[in-house]
Amino acid sequence: MNRQDDTLQAEYVAMEVRVRGRVQGVGFRPTVWRIARDLDLRGEVLNDAHGVLVRVGGSSSAVNDLLVRIKNEPPPLAQIDGIETEVFVGDLPPHFRIARTIAGDAHTQVTPDAAICPACTQEIANPFERRFRHPFANCTHCGPRLSIVRAIPYDRGNTTMAPFAMCEACKIEYSEPTDRRFNAQAIACPDCGPRATLIRLNGRATDFDQYSMIDSIDAACCLIQEGEIVAVKGLGGYHLACDATRADAVARLRRLKRRDGKPFALMARDLEVIRRYCSVGSVEKRLLTGTSAPIVLLAADGLQKLPVRIAPGLSTLGFMLPTTPLHLLLLLRFDRPIVMTSGNVFGEPQIIGDAAAREQLAGIATHALVHDREIANRLDDSVVREMAGQGRVLRRARGFAPAPIALPRGFETAPELLAMGGELKATFCLVKDGEAILSQHQGDLENPETLDDYRKNQALYAELFDHAPVALVADLHPEYLSTKIAREQAQARDLRLIEVQHHHAHVASCLAENAYPLDAPAVLGIVLDGSGWGDDGTIWGGEFLLADYRGYQRLGAFKPVAMPGGAQAVREPWRNLYAHLVAAMGWADFARNFAQLEVFADLEGRPRSVLDSMIHNAVNTPKASSCGRLFDAVTAVLGICRERQAYEGEAGSRLEAAVDPDALRGVSDDLAYPFSIHHSERSSLPYIEPLGMWRAILGDLDLKTPVPVMAARFHIGLAKIIVTMAKKLACDDAGEAAPRFDTVALSGGCFQNRVLFEQVVRRLEQQKFVVLTHAQVPANDGGLSLGQAAIGAARLIDAEAIEMESVGPNISQTMENGSCASEFQAAS
Repeated sequence: MNRQDDTLQAEYVAMEVRVRGRVQGVGFRPTVWRIARDLDLRGEVLNDAHGVLVRVGGSSSAVNDLLVRIKNEPPPLAQIDGIETEVFVGDLPPHFRIARTIAGDAHTQVTPDAAICPACTQEIANPFERRFRHPFANCTHCGPRLSIVRAIPYDRGNTTMAPFAMCEACKIEYSEPTDRRFNAQAIACPDCGPRATLIRLNGRATDFDQYSMIDSIDAACCLIQEGEIVAVKGLGGYHLACDATRADAVARLRRLKRRDGKPFALMARDLEVIRRYCSVGSVEKRLLTGTSAPIVLLAADGLQKLPVRIAPGLSTLGFMLPTTPLHLLLLLRFDRPIVMTSGNVFGEPQIIGDAAAREQLAGIATHALVHDREIANRLDDSVVREMAGQGRVLRRARGFAPAPIALPRGFETAPELLAMGGELKATFCLVKDGEAILSQHQGDLENPETLDDYRKNQALYAELFDHAPVALVADLHPEYLSTKIAREQAQARDLRLIEVQHHHAHVASCLAENAYPLDAPAVLGIVLDGSGWGDDGTIWGGEFLLADYRGYQRLGAFKPVAMPGGAQAVREPWRNLYAHLVAAMGWADFARNFAQLEVFADLEGRPRSVLDSMIHNAVNTPKASSCGRLFDAVTAVLGICRERQAYEGEAGSRLEAAVDPDALRGVSDDLAYPFSIHHSERSSLPYIEPLGMWRAILGDLDLKTPVPVMAARFHIGLAKIIVTMAKKLACDDAGEAAPRFDTVALSGGCFQNRVLFEQVVRRLEQQKFVVLTHAQVPANDGGLSLGQAAIGAARLIDAEAIEMESVGPNISQTMENGSCASEFQAAS
C-alpha cells in the first residue's frame, strides 16, 4: 500500500458495502465504478444474489463521499432499499474495478420492463447513428427485463437474448464501464440483434412493391393508414392495431375480436397528439412519460373527437405513449392515434407465441409485424388513473411488476409464504426478506389458458426469487380456483394453509401499501366492491370493518338484497334493479306510484313471477350487501345500461361517465339523494338503507330531470351516507371516551370510481379522519394477494411468538381459521 505520509495512512479505511433493492440490470455497477474512480478509491463492485456488493478502500472522507453519492446519484431505474456497511479485512485491487457476478441464492430484485429512454429515442432517429431505425435499441436505462428473463442472475444467458451473439461493436459497448450500455443484457444492433418482419397472416408472401416504405415497420404503418388491422408483437405480448380515427376500422376490429363494449387502449406518437383529444394535467403527463409508460385514463374533452366505438358510453380515453423503439418507429409518420389493444379473441389471454398469433389472429388482422426475440413472460399493459391529485394503479403489469413493496414495521421476521389472490383480476404475492413481491396482472382464472399462465408464473417467480414458502394463503371462498389450487398445493407439499376473508384482505392490502405498522391500532376499513364470500356464508360487498392485520369485526354494511339468478344478475343489471325495488318498496307500491314511468313498463314485461318465486323460495338468489350491485341497479333505472353488461364493471363505469362536472358542482347536499341507516333486527348490525334514494330517483325520472344531474345526485348522496356511517361507527359505544378509530382505509373496486372516491376522501378528511388509499396497488381484486400476504405473515409471526412462549395450540388454530369477532377481540 503506497501512501505519501503517515497522516493519509491513518485516514485509510476499508469497507464492505451491501446495497439492496432494484440494483441489478440498471447500470448500478458502472455508476459506482465512475464515482469511485472520481474519488481515487481502490476496490471492486460486483453483483451477487443479494444485490450489489462494494469492497472499497481509501481515505475515510472519500469512502464517506462514495456512500453519500451512491445514495443520491443512483441510475434512473434503480431503487435502493438499504445500504449496509462493515469493516473489510482483506486484499483489494490497486485500482477500482467491476468484478464478475457471484451466483447464489436470490435475494435481489428483478427490474420491471422500462420504456425507451430519451438517449435511445434520439439515437434511432439519427441517420448517422449505427442504430438508426433499429427497433430493439436499449441500454441500462431502458428496455426489456421481466418480459425476457428466465432465471436469476439477470445475465444475457438467462434471457431470451441468449440466441443473439453480440457483434464486436456491441461487445465493446457492453464491456466499457463509461458506456451507458455497459452490461446491458438486451444490447443489440442491426448487425447482431433481433429483426422485425412484416408477414401476411394468410401465409402468402408480402408484396412490398405496393408500399412506399423504408422497412417492414414503415410498411406496417402504411397498412394501418390505409385502414387495415395489423397484429404487432410487442414487449409482453401481441397487440392489434388500427387507425383510431377511422370508424370503419374500429367497428371491424370490434366485430372480428368479438369485443362488444370494453374500451380500446390507444397509443399516440407524443403528447401533442394526445392533447387534441384529451386534457393532460401535470400528474398525467408525468405518468405518461415515466419509465413505466402505462395506459393513462384521461378526460376525453379535447377539441377533436374519436369514434364513439373506441370507448362506448365512457367519458375517458386510455392513452399510452410508445413503449419500445418498434412502437416509436411505427408511429413516427402517424399524426393521429392508433388503437393498440391486446392481441387476443374475447375472453382469452394476450397471445405471446408466434404460432398462436398466426393461428388465432389470422381472422382479425391481415398482416403481423413480428420479430424473432421470444417473449418469455406475458405482460399486459398497466393502467393508471389520476384521482385526488395522485396517480393510482388500476392494473399492475408492464412497467410495475415485479417491483417489490416493503412490508411495514413489525414484519421483519415474516417467513416466506405465497398468497394466491382472487379469481378475477388475479395476482399472486410472495413474501421474502421483509418484502411483498406482487406478480403482474394475470387475468380471470376461469379461462383455462390464464389458469395455466398463473401456474407457470408461480413456478417462474419461485425460481427467480429462490422462494420456498412455509405456508399458502388463499381467499375464504371455497369455489375460487385460486383457493382450490392452494388447497391442492398445501396438501401435496405439506404446507400450512391460511384462508382469509375477502374484504379483510382488501383492508390489509391498503394498510400494507401505506406502511401501516403491524402493531398499530385498528382502522375502519370501508370496502366497496362487487362480491366476496362473507364469514357468515353470505355474499358481502359493502362493508365497514374494524380491522388490523390480525383480525376484524364487521361493524356495518349495505342492505343485503337478493341477486335473482346469481351470476346472471351480475351480467344483467335489470335483475338487480327489480330485486332492489321489490326489497325497498315492494312491487305494489312501485306500481301504485310510478306506473307512468318507462322503467315500470320495461320491468312489467319481464318474467317477474319467475323472479318472485326464486326470491321467495331462496332458489339461486343469494343475498348480497354489494355496493357494486347497487350501482348496477341505479344504472338500469336510468336506462344507461339495463339489458346486459358487455364486461365486468361496465354499468358502474357508465354511471360515473354520466356525471356531468357542472352538474356535480351544482348539486348541493340538500339535493343529493337521501339514504338512511337502519339496524338489522336479527343481528343489530347497522346497514345503509336505500329506500329514500329510490323514491327520489324515481321522482326525478317522473320530472324528466336530466340523467347527468341524477347521476351526480346519486354519487353525492352515496358519499354522504358512507361518511355518516363512518362517523356513527367511530362514536357508537364510545360515550365520553375517545372514538374507536381515527383512521379510515378505503379499498374495493368501487373506489376506482373517481367521483365517488374523491367525494368520500374529501368528506372524511373534513371530519378529521386520516384516510389511507391505494396508489401503487389496485383497489380492486388485483391488490387482494398483497392483503392476503400481510394477514398470513401476521398470523405466522404471532404463531411463532405463541409457540416460543409455550402457549397452548388453541389460540393458533383460532387465528388460522380467521373467525370474525373472536379473532379481532383476541388481537385487541
